[in-house]
Amino acid sequence: MKENKDNLFVRTRRRIVNYFLTNKLFVSYVILALLGTIVARGFSFGHTFYLKAHATDLAMILIIGSFVYFMKPKNRFKYLLFWLAVFAGIETINVIYYKFFTSFASFGELATLGQTETVVGSIFEKLRVINFIYVLNPLIFIYLYTKMNKTAYFNFIEKINRAKRCFFGTLLGALLCLIFTFASATKTDYSRLVKQWNRVYVADRFGFIMYQFNDLVQTLTPKFSSLFGYDDALKKFERFFTKEEINEYAAKNQYTDIFKGKNVIFVHMESIQSFLMDLEFNGEEVVPTVNKLAKEGMYFENFYPQISTGTSSDTEFTLLSSLLPAASGTVFVSYYNRDYNTIPKYLKEQGYKTFSVHGNHASMWNRSKVHPRLGYDKMYFEESFVYTEDDVINLGINDSLFFKQVIPILEGYEKEDSPYMSTVITLSNHSPFIYKDKYAPFDLSDTVVDAKGKTVVTNYLDGTPVGNYIVSSHSADLSLGNFIDYINESEYFDDTIFVFYGDHDARLSRSEINYLYNYNPADGSTYEVGDEEYKDYDIFDHELNKKTPLIIWSKNKTIRDNLNKTVSYTMGMYDVMPTIGNMFGFKNPFALGHDIFNIKNNNVVVFPNGSYVTNEVYFSNQNGKYKTLKTNAVLDENYVKSRADYAEERLEVSNAIIVHNLIKNDGDNLLNKLDNEGE
Repeated sequence: MKENKDNLFVRTRRRIVNYFLTNKLFVSYVILALLGTIVARGFSFGHTFYLKAHATDLAMILIIGSFVYFMKPKNRFKYLLFWLAVFAGIETINVIYYKFFTSFASFGELATLGQTETVVGSIFEKLRVINFIYVLNPLIFIYLYTKMNKTAYFNFIEKINRAKRCFFGTLLGALLCLIFTFASATKTDYSRLVKQWNRVYVADRFGFIMYQFNDLVQTLTPKFSSLFGYDDALKKFERFFTKEEINEYAAKNQYTDIFKGKNVIFVHMESIQSFLMDLEFNGEEVVPTVNKLAKEGMYFENFYPQISTGTSSDTEFTLLSSLLPAASGTVFVSYYNRDYNTIPKYLKEQGYKTFSVHGNHASMWNRSKVHPRLGYDKMYFEESFVYTEDDVINLGINDSLFFKQVIPILEGYEKEDSPYMSTVITLSNHSPFIYKDKYAPFDLSDTVVDAKGKTVVTNYLDGTPVGNYIVSSHSADLSLGNFIDYINESEYFDDTIFVFYGDHDARLSRSEINYLYNYNPADGSTYEVGDEEYKDYDIFDHELNKKTPLIIWSKNKTIRDNLNKTVSYTMGMYDVMPTIGNMFGFKNPFALGHDIFNIKNNNVVVFPNGSYVTNEVYFSNQNGKYKTLKTNAVLDENYVKSRADYAEERLEVSNAIIVHNLIKNDGDNLLNKLDNEGE
């Protein structure tokens, strides 16, 4: 018996050794390909080892590579080199994408590539040479092939001809890896793989290669037939918007119709985050104008944007429609030709004139085509403004000059008899925040005691990403302040409501903002856990810190006195339309958000990746973990799960509406059906 075992061991060892000796090229391909996915994981997730994901990546690498055995040995190199280049491309693109969007690239967003021209500086600001290390894999493979080609290796392989055995053996190895990864998968894993909208989770759990191929399938499937999934989407739509859902939290309240017939100007404040409102340097506030508006108006202190890869365009869409961003691609580029219920459309029904103002190209985020679809009668883009190249900061005309030229446009509408609605989109505070010579000066220095006990002046934030962002934001705030000063002094705007909102966060990493909170000026290090001065800033804190200001304000003192308050309810961008709609006398029956003054503390803000925040908890859909937001609070697990289900349902319904144009095709039918049921 022992002799048989020894022989089996010897035979197995011999076969393994022979496999490696006769498959040097293929083994090199596998090692390099797998190594690339491991490095990519380290650059994005911050950790390199996760057995389930590596097993899936290895399975995909083996399956793709196995077909090489149908080729002659000397022709195999080109096939394997091609796939190594593809893998290197996938890894490079996704690492870059993750650094900028904290998500992963999708084939559905190929149509948005034209938008990268104006944000390319923001992207490359975050890159390092090492992020392109993947190009070495194909080069190393070429080198190894050259060395093998100088020997009799390929002639030897051709003579022994074990291709069929190698093909089936390779597939068997891939199958074992797949059995391992899918046998250990949970229902949640399967659900997220199928739905794909939580890209970070899918890439983390199933690896980069499976993620990208699954994304390709998800992107192409609906393209084969415009009717694909329509019936299922319609069922979700009808099941969701019941009479109870539409009427829930839709009752009148103390703010109903208070602004009916008044003008309204939405001011889109680029990249202004709420934490800036708490910062001072040398006694000077970073954003004094935003602080002043918050004190005078109605300030929503727990307001969260709900953006995906469309960033500013996602904010525009969600604010105006109360729907969430598309699961794949962006609404402004991929689904702009749908019909949505929007604020401009409802106000036009009340006789309003509607227009948008933006100092960037009309083609940016496809706005020239999207804005008319959203209900704007007129658009004022880059060509409507007079400026020189010296007046440009980042993407277009600087905010100071922009506001000066916006004022005559607004006053022109103020002089007319009919009310108007406008969206004014600012630009200067867009990343990258590197235009120090064009920003208003702001002193970031601080006086501290160093390690030797000597009092010194330090300017440690100067030139850092977070320091540059603070200076840029201060400059943008001053431009906004000059605009508000003019509004206050103008003979117009007494009957006009302003809605100021930060469109999204500054896209700074946790480590970059942590530098603001935990820098040790005494020795130039950062405070660590356990240090007396350490301020906790974990990944949950970083996500919560992405909230932005939302302020409703008027120069009219009577209106302002009625508005003046701080609202602490947790609120999302998709709650703006129902809340504002109630104030202006209209209601969108297909809104996903709620009037915040009706739902109050029961609100759930759903993010496009399936995470959510309430007044009680922040839940991360990437890893299923959560953080309670009240000291010593203990939550029932059912509370967390039920709201995770709530988030998933809204994501699915929103995407069904967008992809299948359900409001146009079936909205009226559903409302008539519900009305008949109520009779």
